Amino acid sequence: MPANLTPQYYALEKEFKKENDPYEKLRLAKELMAIIPKHKGTEKLQAELKAKISQLKKQIEGGGKKHGVRQADTLSHIDREGAAQVILIGPPNSGKSSLVDSLTHAKPLIGDYPYTTIKPLAGMMVYDTVPFQVIDTPPISEELLETFLLSLIRQADLVAVVVDVSTPGFDKRLKVLFDRLEEKRVILTPEIPEEVEDARFAYKKSFFAAHKFLDENGDIGLEKIKTLYPDFNIVPTSILEDETLENFKAMIFNSLNIIRIYTKRVGHEPDFNDPIILPNGGTVEDAAYALHKDFAYKLQFAKIWGDGKHEGQRVKNSFVLTDKDIIEFHI
Repeated sequence: MPANLTPQYYALEKEFKKENDPYEKLRLAKELMAIIPKHKGTEKLQAELKAKISQLKKQIEGGGKKHGVRQADTLSHIDREGAAQVILIGPPNSGKSSLVDSLTHAKPLIGDYPYTTIKPLAGMMVYDTVPFQVIDTPPISEELLETFLLSLIRQADLVAVVVDVSTPGFDKRLKVLFDRLEEKRVILTPEIPEEVEDARFAYKKSFFAAHKFLDENGDIGLEKIKTLYPDFNIVPTSILEDETLENFKAMIFNSLNIIRIYTKRVGHEPDFNDPIILPNGGTVEDAAYALHKDFAYKLQFAKIWGDGKHEGQRVKNSFVLTDKDIIEFHI
């Protein structure tokens, strides 16, 4: 039986064969597996892809060179921590490092000159009991686009484009950033499209941090970026005003379309320190599974506390949860 592979598959396979970075190669292999036609004619090809995926995972987890395999570039991957991984990108001197310094305990090198940041640096930020990983990165310009940065952007859950709106010409520097990423098949977008015609392109949900808007001419720049990018969410930020930093955190939480679920043991007060994080539309069963899959199998029912609900309302496993619900599991 013929495989009947699509032109899209062959194009992606070509990218896979050329790629050297193990993390990006793994992503491409998974994309190939997702688009390969599933029938008898492709069973051998599916098995080969599964073996390649398994080999790449072992290579990444194992670290150094094994049997002549190229060592993974440690800069091209940062293990995710917290509820989500958020990467900050921007033109030179946009203020990414000062934001990371203000939001986390990480201590990036900060300078008033371009290209201060030369390596990615991750720190943890907390918004209303929810921890997020925030990554500072080298700038993107005509002269510079680090190859490892492309892998980091593809792996992140959300992209924050930081731009100094107080500096003349920021619109040109932003266009360079968008164009250079698109050349590398990374598309920054307000929302991920439901269908992607070409799997070689990575569409990344993004928003703007209109940084230094309190500086001279910052208000003019803020209005300009709103006009230039009307479809994107834009949050004004300044390290001089704590409220704007909280707004930045809130933008991250809201952009990720997630909910916080707090748990309580029978006869005890709720635990508000370590919420379960679920996507919007998550159910009681999803929350139980997030704790442990065996726990989910044994779950009989749950009791719920929250806005618009009866206190201690008994619900089934399929009950859809909302943000800040409190749940008590019964097995």
